[in-house]
Amino acid sequence: MQNANVWNKHHLHRAKVIVITLACLLTGVASFAQAKRWVRKNNPNYDERKISYGFLIGLHSSALQLKYADQFVTPAFDSVYAVQPGWSNGFSLGFIVNFHAEEYLDFRLTPKVSFYEYRVKYVYTNRSFNEQVVSSTMVEFPFLAKYKSARRGNVRMYMVGGITPGIEASGKKDLESSVNKLELERFNVSLEGGFGFDLYYPLFKFSPEIRFSRGLMNVLGNSTNIFGAPLKAAYTNTITVYFLFQ
Repeated sequence: MQNANVWNKHHLHRAKVIVITLACLLTGVASFAQAKRWVRKNNPNYDERKISYGFLIGLHSSALQLKYADQFVTPAFDSVYAVQPGWSNGFSLGFIVNFHAEEYLDFRLTPKVSFYEYRVKYVYTNRSFNEQVVSSTMVEFPFLAKYKSARRGNVRMYMVGGITPGIEASGKKDLESSVNKLELERFNVSLEGGFGFDLYYPLFKFSPEIRFSRGLMNVLGNSTNIFGAPLKAAYTNTITVYFLFQ
């Protein structure tokens, strides 16, 4: 048997490559914009608005972090070699309500609908495996603080962080509940943090952003069926690239 919190190394490596690539792209965008910082400012008074609105599109990769139950090391689960989470892609759509608090500080609410898919592979000692795929449609309400740098021409860097409660919207889990499926809870709360760049254009502001999310609640559902019994807890981890338009 493997140690607790086993990760699928291939998927984890892929996720790291994606994060590094996206970070490089965002930095490149900012560098390009910085090179033009002496041009005339677009929307010079945009950030002085007390309240502003917009919409967002998010592309994410998500996975579960698993903890084994104590009974995993008992003879009852001798046939289970490992339980391995994998990364899966999804997307989000939402709105932005931004409140300007101070020169370098904003607060924002970004209600959104997110489509997730979680993959967990059960590997057995006879070299067979069973992959469980749990799809989830969440209505989420991120409340975030945005700390901004000084504006340079038509670009401004910022950091963002906050908390996100979310609830399952589809309602299909009640219909599909079965002893033959991995089940997750319908409610979750996540801690989020990331960074991005505000790019100012004559008619709007565009902000590419990368954000990391860590679930604070154990979302493991039925812990008594054949797929839940080897596990003690499951926490969500998500990496998202957002494209915000205001």
